[in-house]
Amino acid sequence: MPPPPHQKPENVLKRAQELIGVNQAPAALNLLHDHITSKRSRNVPIVSLEPVMLLLVELSVEQKKGKLAKDALYSYKNIAQNSNISTIELVLKKFIELAAEKVTEAQKRADELQSSIEATATASIDDLEATETPESILLATVSGEQSRDRTERAVVTPWLKFLWEAYRTVLDILRNNARLEILYQSTAMQAFDFCLKYQRKTEFRRLCELLRNHVQTAAKYSSQMHAINLNDPDTLQRHLETRFQQLNVAVELELWQEAFRSVEDIHTLLNLSKRPPKNIMMANYYEKLTRIFLVGENYLFHAAAWSRYYTLLRQSAALVATGQSKKSDNPSATEADLQKAASFVLLSALSIPVISTSRSRGAMVDFDEAKKNKNSRLTHLLGMSTAPTRAGLFGDAHSKSLLKRARPEIKDLYNILEVDFHPLSICQKISPILTKIGADSEMEKYILPLQQVILTRLFQQLSQVYESVNLAFVESLAQFPDPYQITRSTIEKFIMNGNKKGDLSIRMDHATGVLNFDKDVFTSSKAVHAGSAAGSAESPVGTVQRLQSTPSEIIRSQLSRLTSTLYTTCFYVDPSLRQRQIEARQAALARAKAGAEQEHRETLARKDIIQKRKEEASELQAKREKEKARQKRLQEQALAEAEERRLAQEQKEREEKRLKDERDRVRREELKKQIADLKIGPNAIDIDVENLDELDSNRLRAMKLAQLEREKNDINEKLRITGKRIDHLERAFRKEEAKKLPEDYAKQRERDVAAYEAVKAQTLKEAEEKHKEAVELKHRLSRLMPHYESFRKSLHDRRRDEFEKRQRDAERELEKQITARKKEYRERKLREKREREEKERALREAEERAEREKREQEQRAEEKRLELARLKEKREKERQETLEKVALQQRREEEAMARRQAERERERDRMPPRREAAPLDNRTASNDRPAGPPRLNLVGAKPSWRDREASKNASASGGSNGPPSRTGTPMERTDSNERPSGPPRLNLQGNKPSWREREAAKAAQATSGAAGASKDSAPAPAPAQAPSESLKPSGAPGKWVPRHLREKQG
Repeated sequence: MPPPPHQKPENVLKRAQELIGVNQAPAALNLLHDHITSKRSRNVPIVSLEPVMLLLVELSVEQKKGKLAKDALYSYKNIAQNSNISTIELVLKKFIELAAEKVTEAQKRADELQSSIEATATASIDDLEATETPESILLATVSGEQSRDRTERAVVTPWLKFLWEAYRTVLDILRNNARLEILYQSTAMQAFDFCLKYQRKTEFRRLCELLRNHVQTAAKYSSQMHAINLNDPDTLQRHLETRFQQLNVAVELELWQEAFRSVEDIHTLLNLSKRPPKNIMMANYYEKLTRIFLVGENYLFHAAAWSRYYTLLRQSAALVATGQSKKSDNPSATEADLQKAASFVLLSALSIPVISTSRSRGAMVDFDEAKKNKNSRLTHLLGMSTAPTRAGLFGDAHSKSLLKRARPEIKDLYNILEVDFHPLSICQKISPILTKIGADSEMEKYILPLQQVILTRLFQQLSQVYESVNLAFVESLAQFPDPYQITRSTIEKFIMNGNKKGDLSIRMDHATGVLNFDKDVFTSSKAVHAGSAAGSAESPVGTVQRLQSTPSEIIRSQLSRLTSTLYTTCFYVDPSLRQRQIEARQAALARAKAGAEQEHRETLARKDIIQKRKEEASELQAKREKEKARQKRLQEQALAEAEERRLAQEQKEREEKRLKDERDRVRREELKKQIADLKIGPNAIDIDVENLDELDSNRLRAMKLAQLEREKNDINEKLRITGKRIDHLERAFRKEEAKKLPEDYAKQRERDVAAYEAVKAQTLKEAEEKHKEAVELKHRLSRLMPHYESFRKSLHDRRRDEFEKRQRDAERELEKQITARKKEYRERKLREKREREEKERALREAEERAEREKREQEQRAEEKRLELARLKEKREKERQETLEKVALQQRREEEAMARRQAERERERDRMPPRREAAPLDNRTASNDRPAGPPRLNLVGAKPSWRDREASKNASASGGSNGPPSRTGTPMERTDSNERPSGPPRLNLQGNKPSWREREAAKAAQATSGAAGASKDSAPAPAPAQAPSESLKPSGAPGKWVPRHLREKQG
């Protein structure tokens, strides 16, 4: 069966109104719901869809169909949120208004029903003196509720539940949408008023948790379209106003834990806010904190909250007086308000217990990490940098001249507790003040903690005057006004708690009723360390006035007093001490100035590093945004896939609905057959065939059973009437019986009096006999009294002697322990002195050993440096020798070349010139080498610088023999470095000749020797003996020696 075609909103609205006209409102509601939730309605204009939605809201409220309304509102929000926000606000406001009107109507109907029930009950009561009927007593016993409570639960409670669900639905729809933020906050305010008006504490807790979850998810979905931005000042201000209203309602409902959570939410939003909050809001914030801390009996932070509240009032008064702020933005700060706030600040600070009354089991419980974290949280909630203390609050009060503004009795109370010293009259002076405080309902709650502080000051001051006092004397001192008296057990409990916390050191003798203040020099009335179980709110010195220090305090402070005395003495003994201090200070300032430039450079370098890190952070942020964009694309793809799955699911649901309709048609036909069967017979049941949707086979059977039940009830009603008639008959019998009751009563009274007289006479007789026997027993026992007194006296003397003996033994043992302890103390001091000297000696030895090792290391370094210098000098010397040898070798080669050139010139002069043989001679001369391949004469070859130098030397040596021939000289190539072209050969490092140069020099020496032997008339050059010198290797590492030279040397 295909789905029905999509209709226009106008046609749907008309059809729904027709169904309402024929009393088929549920069908109209389903029709409107299907049209709104249909996917095809997304493209419908909002103007035509808005009337449909308004009618749907009205029908859903009338029929209490909250689930259908929620589904339709979600769909309508998705359709209209991108085009028209005002229509969403209109529909949601209409939904809330209709639900609220239904609650009001239900309340009125419940009142009318209750008044009619009471009127009916009054009219039906036969006996006006009987305030309760048996039926009402039985019903009240079973249900435990009154008639009005049952009426409201039956009539009003369902609509209250529906209104609460409406608020939750609207808040869920409006959450995390910046365009609907104002409506969201106003709805939250209405929900708070609903909880306050109807005292719905459970719903208020759920509402607070719901709003808290919405704020937490705001950051999670910040990347969505139209998401709220908590960094926006206006948005944050609206959230703050909502949280302050939440705090006010929590305090009114006395939900203190929820109020504290609201305070934490406000503090978190204040930290996020860039705009400072209004003073009137902060005044409300601190005032609610004072009430929360007072209920929690946290008097320290209660006083700190009052101090912050008073400071805010002073600032507001100053701002309003100078015109820097509006009066509407600041709390009322008249002189009376300031005096009241100052009185509460001072009174709350005085009420902080000096001795903690909390139950604790030691240091690991009182000062654990959780306690520190809690105090840190409370400190941050108050906007304070450090945790408050009792002394700090009093110092703050003095700095603000708070005593001048406080009420006179509060000022006198401060002077009595914190300034004056009067242990015998402290309670007497405070009693009138407590009476005045108790008369004020707001200050009455401080009397109990004030009593703890008064008892603390009483015992602290008594310990300064007495060593022991009678407990009865202490009771007479601790007298308070009549409503606030304390008992002896309270005083004993306070002393035990003070001893446990370490603030008092009192021993109680219950046998004699005496309190002994401990004066042992080795004990302390305070805890050993800061983490102990002493719950004192004061510093170790305390604020109580002292006449003298206790022995334990003298022992504890003797080293500090000795230090201060010695330090003062040094100024008189050594006047230069002050000068050295000044010089040290100036030297420190000079070092600071010297390091300022370096610190400036480091600062600039750190600035560069920070800039680089910022750039890296920006790059990382860009990458993150890119990743978010990618995630968003993936999310959109996932949403598209989800939409496809939803369409497939809708198709599946339509098919299931078609099958269901078919099954319903078959079921109706079967039901009609069953109804036709039920109408046959004398006891036929009249059944409406039109309402088959509400019937089934089980329902028909139930209707048959109901008919039988009605017949049974008729029989029971007849029996009840008969029983009532019997009851009236019995009542008549009893009325007749009541006429004869006085006569029977008189006879019974006479019998009772006679019996009483007989019993009385018997009792008196037995008492006289017992008295006579007791007197005789007394006379017999009086003879034993002297023996009893003597025995008692002897026993008492023996016990006293035994006690004195034990006391003497204990004193001797105590003296022995004191002597042993002193000896142990002296031995420990000597042992510590020896250990300290041993450590100093070991330190000196270590320093000497380190100095010795340092000198040896420096000596080795100096020897190594000298050795390196000698080695360097040696290598330099070898290098010079090598250079000299190379220079000598070069000179020899040049002389050999010169002789060879001269010889060739002479041979050319003797031979006739032949042009055709010149190239051959030139090639022969240029290739005249002892070994190696022949040198090629390339085109455009030029003589090298070595050739030119050799030619100059040859011409200089052969000048006496005449000028050389012009034909052969330019073309000669006699050097081994003779090349056709290119740059001259470079002299490499060390100026050593190559193996080619050495071979050429050897060949030149051999040729020169042969020529000298054949011609005796030729003059020999001066260095003719040079070739006889053999070349020896230098021995330097890494120098290569040719093979033929090694063979020659060998």
